[in-house]
Amino acid sequence: MRAARLIKMVLLLQSRPSMTAAELARELEVSERTVTRDAQALSEAGVPVYADRGRAGGYRLVGGYRTRLTGLARSEAEALFLSGVPGALREMGLEDAASAARLKVTAALLPSLRDAPDSAARRFHLDAPAWFREPETPPLLPAVAEAVWDDRCVRVRYRRADGEVERTLEPYGLVLKAGVWYLCARVAGGGPFRTYRIDRFGAVDALDECFDRDPGFDLPGHWAGQAERFARSILRAEVVVRLSPEGARRLPYAVDPLSAREALAGAREPDAEGWVTVTVPVESEEVAHAQLTALGPEAEVVAPAALRERFAGDAARLAARYGRPDAG
Repeated sequence: MRAARLIKMVLLLQSRPSMTAAELARELEVSERTVTRDAQALSEAGVPVYADRGRAGGYRLVGGYRTRLTGLARSEAEALFLSGVPGALREMGLEDAASAARLKVTAALLPSLRDAPDSAARRFHLDAPAWFREPETPPLLPAVAEAVWDDRCVRVRYRRADGEVERTLEPYGLVLKAGVWYLCARVAGGGPFRTYRIDRFGAVDALDECFDRDPGFDLPGHWAGQAERFARSILRAEVVVRLSPEGARRLPYAVDPLSAREALAGAREPDAEGWVTVTVPVESEEVAHAQLTALGPEAEVVAPAALRERFAGDAARLAARYGRPDAG
């Protein structure tokens, strides 16, 4: 434990002109007294650590000293490529590996480039979860992530609509979508790739058995195909709607964007008022009611009749609420 801390201290001092005891203590998560003892230990081991006294003092390496201890471990190298998603790293249990990797890379940079990591961090940040929802980290995510990194089979219990099932899976990849974690995997021994929500796992047990990864598996391509098939699979109903020019412009923001674009592409010619009639695939009439309500007076439901009557009732109640004399 102390050896790792001493190495980290050398790398920190190598990556910056100097650091105060308080700064080192904060980075190393120890007391300033421990920093003093560690600096003394490094000096005795031949590492030229020099302490500047006074209020503006601190610790620094003398004579351009460079350690060769900058080689990345595999876990650190892999985590480095995810360093732009700190929340995801933390949830997968890789925050320490990414921190060590960034530190080693910083130590290996030329002095003129050592501010590059901080410069990038000040300019770019990824916040994956959607608005107005508190992200929850599935407790079994670190275990799943470790199995994904190691290409290790897992035995899982998974909750489905028809009950709980047990499976032995080959976990290929993790996807974070709008704050929800998914696992792309297939049943051990072969078969089609499927997608599982991590928060529906009741148990995850890593096995000693590893699997041979299919070199042709493309995680981004698989996810894109799955997402499109899922989006289309839930669109089981259709609604015929008349749209004003403004309603047509806003339709992709109210319903599934792909369905909206396809509906508008197949729209009939505008009528005398400039409105177009489109047929939009929707999940259900209930969902369509909530979605199309956002378009307000820029949309008129033509069919089905039950949904049109529901909007007519909404309009009557709104007119009564706002005091229109012709309401009711």
